[in-house]
Amino acid sequence: MYVGSSSSATFFRASRARLLSLSSLPKPSSLSSSPPSSLLSQSRSISFSTTFRSITCPALRWSHRVDWRSPISLRAQTRTISPVVERLERKFSSMAAEHPFKGIFTSLPKPGGGEFGKFYSLPALNDPRIDKLPYSIRILLESAIRNCDNFQVKKEDVGKIIDWENTSPKLVEIPFKPARVLLQDFTGVPAVVDLASMRDAMNKLGSDANKINPLVPVDLVIDHSVQVDVARSENAVQANMELEFQRNKERFAFLKWGSSAFQNMLVVPPGSGIVHQVNLEYLGRVVFDTNGILYPDSVVGTDSHTTMIDGLGVAGWGVGGIEAEAAMLGQPMSMVLPGVVGFKLSGKLRNGVTATDLVLTVTQMLRKHGVVGKFVEFYGDGMGKLSLADRATIANMSPEYGATMGFFPVDHVTLQYLKLTGRSDETVSMIESYLRANKMFVDYSEPQQERVYSSYLELNLEDVEPCISGPKRPHDRVPLKEMKADWHSCLDNKVGFKGFAVPKEAQNKVAKFSFHGQPAELKHGSVVIAAITSCTNTSNPSVMLGAGLVAKKACELGLQVSYFSLPLAPSPPSKMHMFIICVIFSSNVIYAIGQVKPWIKTSLAPGSGVVTKYLLQSGLQEYLNKQGFNIVGYGCTTCIGNSGELAETVASAISENDVIAAAVLSGNRNFEGRVHPLTRANYLASPPLVVAYALAGTVDIDFEKEPIGKGKDGNDVYFKDIWPSTEEVAQAVQSSVLPEMFKSTYEAITKGNPMWNQLSVPAAKLYSWDPSSTYIHEPPYFKGMTMDPPGPHGVKDAYCLLNFGDSITTDHISPAGSIHKDSPTAKFLLEHGVNRKDFNSYGSRRGNDEAMARGTFANIRLVNKLLNGEVGPKTIHIPTGEKLYVFDAAMRYKSAGYDTIVLAGAEYGSGSSRDWAAKGPMLLGVKAVIAKSFERIHRSNLVGMGIIPLCFKAGEDADTLGLTGHERYTIDLPRKISEIRPGQNVTVTTDTGKSFSCTVRFDTEVELEYFNHGGILPYVIRNLTKS
Repeated sequence: MYVGSSSSATFFRASRARLLSLSSLPKPSSLSSSPPSSLLSQSRSISFSTTFRSITCPALRWSHRVDWRSPISLRAQTRTISPVVERLERKFSSMAAEHPFKGIFTSLPKPGGGEFGKFYSLPALNDPRIDKLPYSIRILLESAIRNCDNFQVKKEDVGKIIDWENTSPKLVEIPFKPARVLLQDFTGVPAVVDLASMRDAMNKLGSDANKINPLVPVDLVIDHSVQVDVARSENAVQANMELEFQRNKERFAFLKWGSSAFQNMLVVPPGSGIVHQVNLEYLGRVVFDTNGILYPDSVVGTDSHTTMIDGLGVAGWGVGGIEAEAAMLGQPMSMVLPGVVGFKLSGKLRNGVTATDLVLTVTQMLRKHGVVGKFVEFYGDGMGKLSLADRATIANMSPEYGATMGFFPVDHVTLQYLKLTGRSDETVSMIESYLRANKMFVDYSEPQQERVYSSYLELNLEDVEPCISGPKRPHDRVPLKEMKADWHSCLDNKVGFKGFAVPKEAQNKVAKFSFHGQPAELKHGSVVIAAITSCTNTSNPSVMLGAGLVAKKACELGLQVSYFSLPLAPSPPSKMHMFIICVIFSSNVIYAIGQVKPWIKTSLAPGSGVVTKYLLQSGLQEYLNKQGFNIVGYGCTTCIGNSGELAETVASAISENDVIAAAVLSGNRNFEGRVHPLTRANYLASPPLVVAYALAGTVDIDFEKEPIGKGKDGNDVYFKDIWPSTEEVAQAVQSSVLPEMFKSTYEAITKGNPMWNQLSVPAAKLYSWDPSSTYIHEPPYFKGMTMDPPGPHGVKDAYCLLNFGDSITTDHISPAGSIHKDSPTAKFLLEHGVNRKDFNSYGSRRGNDEAMARGTFANIRLVNKLLNGEVGPKTIHIPTGEKLYVFDAAMRYKSAGYDTIVLAGAEYGSGSSRDWAAKGPMLLGVKAVIAKSFERIHRSNLVGMGIIPLCFKAGEDADTLGLTGHERYTIDLPRKISEIRPGQNVTVTTDTGKSFSCTVRFDTEVELEYFNHGGILPYVIRNLTKS
């Protein structure tokens, strides 16, 4: 049975109306002494909990938006559920007396009478230690108190958090239950695939498949699929969206099925915006009101930049997809109680300095300080000089500086932003009242209670200077005034994060080529991609409007940069010197030629429709269009590698002449091979700097001394001539960014779009897998699963599949971008009848384990020591000495019955929180990874998939131990899980007689339990089946 297009659209709209209607139900008096519904959610023994959640939990997800919509009346539905609610109320009342902290459950009065709701009061504990706690830790404390049932969350856990100053250095373990989960489609598709597969597994084990349902609100925003196929064109948005739906129709239909098959799941359709900007502007609650119970919003997301919401005072961070799935199903997250770095801000930014300059400076400082696994909490007088958008920019790049969170406590700036983005006055009043009452609000007009932090940093905002970051890592900051010298150093230096090893005699080489019949040329450092992209910056009106002002000033000065004309119609436009309207079709890319060099692929991808509205309101979009920065879509685009193809002649000129071509983007990641396979130098910059570098056409320029080009008067135009002042930007923001823009944008989101609404989806609760599909495939994780855990496994006589150095990212392990034509994944797709033009990206194929296993370690920039300097996605099959693709070598080992391991250096698994970077190696047969250090999320993902993470002892690595990767490895782990302890030492021996000690990185007792069950998802299935 299928739901047609009209009914699916109706469902999308009506579901919200139903939620809003339910949120207006009268709150029964018996709830006055009841614990929150989340307390029930955690108890697996309560048989009616799922029914209750399906009725009430979604109802208040949107209650803070009631004034935005006109909900329809569903009185009959309300009458139907009333008896159920009454039974639940009686159950609540009986449980209230059992709550360990019922004595601090109190009312929050409204100023004019009545009450906002009830809450667990931290001040009522009368513990002076709480006043010294960082605000971020207070959120963990409130969650532990509210969810305390002495089963999943115990009173001892609450005690650990209260005594944070003493317990945090001891790395104690605590449980945490987030209020909600956030997904994007690259990680959301495999998550829904796993949930669907878990339902099948439950069904086969004779249990109730409907137990597999999210128990907390899950928001999934489709934003990672749009590619920049069409650029420099007024119809780019529509054209790119049509191509997006053509490629991803099957994936989108699957997600739409999931939104109806699973409770508590909202899917925001494609074309709506970037997940983190939508979260900031719309989904973020700050304070939840669930059935009259108030508590802080908190969120974990399957994208590492979930931390952007920390700028709003919401505790949020990225986790692995499999960990998020467990959180959806009611499992508490086990985490080490983190240290908190206090980062004091003072002063204010100088004229012309942007929030992007600030975040790149902060990233470098914190990376140097060392904040992996820690929270960073910002405070100080400088906070009042930062807008909420500036704070969100800093919070967004927490993964780049290594912190779990970059947290900004709620203050008056937060409240102003909530009003700007359309939250109602009553909602904002409730948020402020609750946070003040629970000592979670910062009022800088009042004397500040001194808080204790694990360590301290300080930055005077006046010391921040214009900068960019690159060419290969986000934390390699380069002051703008030093960029030219730094670039030449990179050309000279040996190959590495800051080097390309170009011989002196080849550094000035010019690659000449023809671009649509006209002469063109590229040099080392020539910009071929200039992209205003990524939630990091597109959520910030000051830098977006700043980019528009740069474009406007350049146009007004008549800046002519390498101008040439193309044959047009017999009577060309009269203002041809300003803007040639010419459409070129090449390699499926459309260009409209303007003042920026025509072979530079320029694009603008806003994070939400609000950006478009204020760029149009300001009149600046016109000038961005003239410079080639037409809007191409609403999604991540270039930042995640969806930059699309370069023109064929440009690509050939780069490849044939070995040009170190550059991309400049306002993104947050610039790892080699991520942005585009042909741009080896990738620089992160503010949106106005992206426009400036596009005009310059090269990164090999000193903006202080060298002109960008000639003006219409024949005089040189310098950087300072086109750069807007802070006052100019502030005036543009003040006059152009209006509350109504946010309201109208997000009202439209709930209606979907025609292409989404026309998708037909099955109505069944169990998914009908299509074995021929190359997008959605039933994974093998639960095949043959029984109720008995398999127990721990050691490793015996394993071969080394790969031997890596430092900073291997998840992009290296599981790339998200384009699929190379000669790769094992390409071969698989061709064998299944997929044309090369329809390969799409690795990220879009994450719902198919067969495609993704072949895409594991498929990055074309992979550096594997077994290849002795050769770069690429291959390895040596040790028994035969053959050079094979990594997938092919792994399959040979598996078919012969051999285990494999991976050797690595420091920061293994840094970058995006990519569950496939753990799933892929597991499917390849990797049993353990031995590294100098791991990125936090990736280590957790490895554990979740049953792979053993091991760390070399301090001062040791594969090189110092004389390991080449040609040995066979045995890891001696106890056979009983009770004999393994978190962080214990284990012995690794090789067939060459070497023996060394490593630390096993199971960091908590819960992770040991996951390992015992063969992974986190089998653990959840067995527990739900037993309940």
